[in-house]
Amino acid sequence: MPRIIVTADPGSSQLTGEPPVLLDEQVRSVHLSTGHAAAQLVERLAWAVSDAESAEGARSERASRPARQVRSRRTSSRARTPRTVSA
Repeated sequence: MPRIIVTADPGSSQLTGEPPVLLDEQVRSVHLSTGHAAAQLVERLAWAVSDAESAEGARSERASRPARQVRSRRTSSRARTPRTVSA
């Protein structure tokens, strides 16, 4: 049976594991037999392509962001400030 499968491109970003499948649909000639049926198929395909582009963009945006620096307690300004203890 013919299928349409849309996934995010694993080569476009740092992908761990399998790329998400955004559309996996069996197709038949009946899906193209009328203008209405064809338009519905193309609409589902367009949504899946848009979702794949968004998924790729979100991953590449995360990959291009600089890593946050985590300050340890010893180097934070709060740790260097002496604390006063009230009795």
